Amino acid sequence: MPPISLPLLMQGHTRGKRSAVTCALKCANACTGETCNTSSNGYFRDIAASALSRRALLGGGTGALAIALGGTQGALAAGPQATGGSAFGPAPSLAPNGTKLDFEAIAPVQFEVDDFTVPEGFDWHPVIRWGDPLFDDAPDFDWNAQSAEAQKLQFGYNNDYTEIQEIPGSHGKRAVMFVNHEYTNENIMLPADTDADEAIEIGMAAHGLTVVELERQNKNKPYRYVQGAELNRRLLLDTEYELTGPAAGSDLVKTADDPEGRTILGTLGNCAGGLTPWGTLLSGEENFNGYFRSPGTSAAQKRYGLADKATARGWETKHPRFDTRNAGYENEEHRFGYIVEVDPWDPTSTPKKHSSLGRFKHEGANVIIAEDGRAVAYSGDDERFDYLYKFVSRDTYIEGDREHNKTLLENGDLFVAKFTGNSPAAEIDGSGTVPSDGAFDGSGEWLPLVVDGESAVPGFTLEEVLVHTRLAADAVGPTKMDRCEDVEPSLHSRRVYVACTNNSQRGTAGKAGVDEANPRTENRDGHIVEIDEQGDQTSTTFAWNLLLVAGDPAQGDQTYFSGFP
Repeated sequence: MPPISLPLLMQGHTRGKRSAVTCALKCANACTGETCNTSSNGYFRDIAASALSRRALLGGGTGALAIALGGTQGALAAGPQATGGSAFGPAPSLAPNGTKLDFEAIAPVQFEVDDFTVPEGFDWHPVIRWGDPLFDDAPDFDWNAQSAEAQKLQFGYNNDYTEIQEIPGSHGKRAVMFVNHEYTNENIMLPADTDADEAIEIGMAAHGLTVVELERQNKNKPYRYVQGAELNRRLLLDTEYELTGPAAGSDLVKTADDPEGRTILGTLGNCAGGLTPWGTLLSGEENFNGYFRSPGTSAAQKRYGLADKATARGWETKHPRFDTRNAGYENEEHRFGYIVEVDPWDPTSTPKKHSSLGRFKHEGANVIIAEDGRAVAYSGDDERFDYLYKFVSRDTYIEGDREHNKTLLENGDLFVAKFTGNSPAAEIDGSGTVPSDGAFDGSGEWLPLVVDGESAVPGFTLEEVLVHTRLAADAVGPTKMDRCEDVEPSLHSRRVYVACTNNSQRGTAGKAGVDEANPRTENRDGHIVEIDEQGDQTSTTFAWNLLLVAGDPAQGDQTYFSGFP
């Protein structure tokens, strides 16, 4: 196989252990391309990037710190407000019983180290590896004799989101694991003499999702996977997914292969995910644009980063649906970018793509049941200057009625977030220094995109809102974020934590610069936002603050860790 030609545009610009090859294969060098969001909407860092509130974490004690490792913590205000103090209520106390995990943190690991370092007294064991056979008829992995048919029966490549659920009644000895296979690197996974067409098929077969059973001798022993187990399953690029919600059957999603617009083959770019209260798994279709060659001329194509250029893997050279310039496949690109739901407990079930949660570069989605019983799902659009979203189901959760609950994400209201800050503009100097009022927090509102089954965006039909969600959101004026990735509602405090990872273009030439609420130029290391819904979880107003502003103090970075060293 001739090596895949990769434009390593990020060479010399990545930090830590991130390889320039990863940037090319995972997100098609998104950081080097034109900004997809060219709307004039406000930037979150314009409003809040210094929004650092010490009391949000200190008030929560050790429990809040533990939650912060995966997300963010607290905010308030019943609507837009002028300058003034935060209305945060008391933070919750530490969860009962604490944790049995006690360890000394490891020292920072230098990027040259190629090893898995764990705290003293701990060990690690592989559970399953790329190519391990999942089924009784699956061949053992042979690097020198790979094939697409073998890979379809084996564990996929490059894991991202992973979730383990204990099998009821097994006393902790058995579990079912769900894994995303986000992208492949054929240059290192295949022998150099692999046929080019076969390389495409193997790469496609290594994408998708895996469900696999695990077992262990007891709770003190490591898991191992079970070949041939009843729940084992590979979801591949020829697996049928049901498109649900109002976009299903729309002319926007019909293709030559699917004239009904309801059945989509496969899932792509699967990044993070979430476990629902009813035990299904959610997976976010993120950087799907890197798999399609497109005319790249329409406003929607430009907004989603689709372009008329050869892709890194060249699938479009063998499979017409990945070249949307081909007649009959113009809408294939509209069939990716959704939240996928998989039932790991039923290997015969049809996975779903939920159009009601909108189409964008979903990092993942996480669900909490609101006080009135409706399911609320939070999701971030993981691209610089894009938005934070919230979905509220039409129907209510019914304890014990799993089949009903599996339909909750099919219909409901969709919102996008707008943040308002209250920091003194005169004290913002671009460094991220906390201003004299000691708190960068404020209020916010969830701007409606879909309400009661109808479009809330002038000029957009309901189907257009859910397929061209980025364009619809642009039209209502939400706040641009610095790549909001994982969004986690705490089941304990009910606050919502948003991990904003970075934005290398903040404050650069021609981009939004420092102003009253943009205290750090070129947000290199990201920050964590805490949201406190006002009223119940379905509220359209919220309060917010920044829990953490990340960086390396040893390198002189301006950081804020809520008062902790």
